[in-house]
Amino acid sequence: MPKLKTKSGAKKRFKVTATGKVMAAQAGKRHGMIKRTTKFIRNARGTTTLSEADARIVKQFLPYA
Repeated sequence: MPKLKTKSGAKKRFKVTATGKVMAAQAGKRHGMIKRTTKFIRNARGTTTLSEADARIVKQFLPYA
């Protein structure tokens, strides 16, 4: 059976941990920072784990994850 191709958009945006959880960047920080609170900006740093429902969808695009 041939190798499966990974969706290139998904490999740029998501990372799968050793335990199988999907990590993604925090949403809502592309623009409009003036109207956001300092607390929101601080809490939206770095990455977060996706919920199980979202992770199941993402794993369809990452066949070897």
